[in-house]
Amino acid sequence: MATLVAGIGSEKAKEINKFIKATAPKGTQSQTQGEQIRVTAKKRDALQDVIAACKEHDFGIPLQFGNFRD
Repeated sequence: MATLVAGIGSEKAKEINKFIKATAPKGTQSQTQGEQIRVTAKKRDALQDVIAACKEHDFGIPLQFGNFRD
């Protein structure tokens, strides 16, 4: 039997937010919105750096990135 979990739990969200704030370039912000984490930055390169850093780090859950706008 397997358990399917959608979204990010509050403890895991805090851990990811703390990681993003520690490693992200200046001017990058992250916040928890329900079961998602929203990351905003003035420059697209900063967002790409955050995505790359999160992919390299093992949070113990699969991460999905979306809604990347120009």
